[in-house]
Amino acid sequence: MSFITEKRCLECGTAFKGRRDKKYCSDQCRTGYHNRINSDSHEISYMRNVNNALRKNRRILHQLNPYGKTKIDVDTLRARGFNFNYFTNTELQRDGSLYFYCYDQGYHAAAHEILVLVKKKHV
Repeated sequence: MSFITEKRCLECGTAFKGRRDKKYCSDQCRTGYHNRINSDSHEISYMRNVNNALRKNRRILHQLNPYGKTKIDVDTLRARGFNFNYFTNTELQRDGSLYFYCYDQGYHAAAHEILVLVKKKHV
């Protein structure tokens, strides 16, 4: 059961009455507060850029590898905007080949300027 009590808005400091769990005097203050808290500080902006690059790389690999394994030249990935500096993890295989993954989509070098695209099998 909620009782009406007088509180102060977290955004503007105005006194208001409302439910016990109410924190803002208006929707404008609620939105303003959350926008300020989630603003593009340097760290948040950096993380957003990295996550966007990873998502873009994964999307490109997924589009070019609909069947789970295919060969492709490096220039095709570059032409689509693939950024080779961003990947989520690597796996060193027994044969010495190094696989680079963007989440479940990956690649490894097969020959000069030729990559094999693979999809990681989920465990």
